[in-house]
Amino acid sequence: MMKRTGTALSMTAAFLMVSTAISSAQDLAALEAAAKAEGMLTTIALPHDWCGYGEVIAGFKAKYPEITVNELNPDAGSADELEAVRANKDNKGPQAPDVLDIGLAFGPQAQSEGLLMPYKVSTWDSIPDNVKDADGHWYGDYYGVLSFAVNTDIVKTLPTDWSDLLKPEYAASVALAGDPRASNQAIFGVHAAGLASGAAAGAAAGEAGLNFFAELNKAGNFVPTIGKSGTLAQGATPIVIWWDYNALSGRDALNGNPPVEVVVPASGVVAGVYVQAISAYAPHPNAAKLWMEYLYSDEGQLGWLKGYCHPIRFNDMVARGVVPQELLDALPPAAAYEKAVFPTLDEQNAAKGVITSKWDSVVGANVQ
Repeated sequence: MMKRTGTALSMTAAFLMVSTAISSAQDLAALEAAAKAEGMLTTIALPHDWCGYGEVIAGFKAKYPEITVNELNPDAGSADELEAVRANKDNKGPQAPDVLDIGLAFGPQAQSEGLLMPYKVSTWDSIPDNVKDADGHWYGDYYGVLSFAVNTDIVKTLPTDWSDLLKPEYAASVALAGDPRASNQAIFGVHAAGLASGAAAGAAAGEAGLNFFAELNKAGNFVPTIGKSGTLAQGATPIVIWWDYNALSGRDALNGNPPVEVVVPASGVVAGVYVQAISAYAPHPNAAKLWMEYLYSDEGQLGWLKGYCHPIRFNDMVARGVVPQELLDALPPAAAYEKAVFPTLDEQNAAKGVITSKWDSVVGANVQ
């Protein structure tokens, strides 16, 4: 046992000599050795039906069987992830996450608190500059747009836009896929509804979105239950406001029982970028870096694409001809994304501040 510990320490120490960006096969080999010596990677908030993560995690395990993947709280929101880092600063046990997958607005917040460890993956240059921290504290991983997943066994007329959700025929039917006081996905849902009303992105759309959901709640159409595949299938939440990739993978998983249609609304088409980061207190920092190398390789990026996410290196990979045509054909028609809006980080932060602080007072629905 002592020999193994000594080996792990020496490998880790040796890797500290390696550049933060992997620049050669030799460097990657040193990282792999250090990660294998640590023997574990702790993730958080990675449900297997989100963005193809089940297959992505399986691919990492197959490539690195020496590393055990410890998965914490798959249904956690971005705020929950940051709280897990804060709560486990002095804990090197299995409850301390190594890596994070959080909404773009949460990246700078975590960085400002000193919660993130900078690291630049070897494919760094092919990640667009506007979705990464210049020093490598966080970087975009994938994006999608908000859509409506509809159980057509229950809902006979598909809603085609946000305003449709207010119709009496959708009584007790509409749910968010998270708590808008903590979940990035739910915050974006409220923001999108506000944009559909004509408000400008940011605080104005946040306010307008809150007013929309207050009206939805007053009409009896809003269901204060976190929507997911199970609640969609059971009829508890017949319409779920979901990222398109979650809606499409959820539809596939249900396999027609019940039948599900995925609708990208005619307006308020909001694209959301998520980011990856390594905890500054990661118990397994080298395994965390190796995980990032895997995610940002062509193999990892295609794993997300199989889960209907647009990986952040999508344009680079299409230009190099490494994206199989069948994966491109499986995506919704390009026309559905033509009106997509990518709110700036400042706009996202402004909307997030309004939505998280005023949801209780304006909407008054305890989503759980």
